[in-house]
Amino acid sequence: MIEAMSRWSPDARGRLEQAAFELFLERGYDQTTVADIALRAGLTERTFFRHYADKREVLFSGQTELKDEMLGVLAGLAPDVPTIESVRIAIEAIASVMRDLRAGARKRQRIIDAHADLQERSLIKRANVTAALADGLTKRGVPDAEANLAADLGMAIFYLAFARWIDDPQEREFADIVHEGFEQLKSLASGR
Repeated sequence: MIEAMSRWSPDARGRLEQAAFELFLERGYDQTTVADIALRAGLTERTFFRHYADKREVLFSGQTELKDEMLGVLAGLAPDVPTIESVRIAIEAIASVMRDLRAGARKRQRIIDAHADLQERSLIKRANVTAALADGLTKRGVPDAEANLAADLGMAIFYLAFARWIDDPQEREFADIVHEGFEQLKSLASGR
């Protein structure tokens, strides 16, 4: 038992996440404590707090990596790539990263959907990612109003596609569903 609780345990973060998801689904989010999560993962509470500020962050920590990936792709694009095309490329890039995450995304969404506080947190995180995308566009020289509109549209497509993807009976790739959403936007903009 002592070795399992060592601070050098491999993949502590992954084990904590798996334990949290299992417990949230078994007992409910409100009935699960940080101590419960650490115990299930075979780690200490101290280890938990090295990785997460609180139990909510287990559900939302991946958004930082996705946001950073999206902004990195955006920053790497040639300056002459049109604004909405830049947004599409950046969002499709993060959708591709999520290829093998569907099962976990389903569990995560079930937990969030069951709790108003978590839904609120999700909306705050979504707003932060959208603002970061708009900021990334302004750094590319896009005027503020256009950057905000493009970021809002792009993230709306992302989240609508996400909702379709986690329950898609055909199990299509997330990036394909995102691409389809941008094609629908293009069709709407052209009046077709």
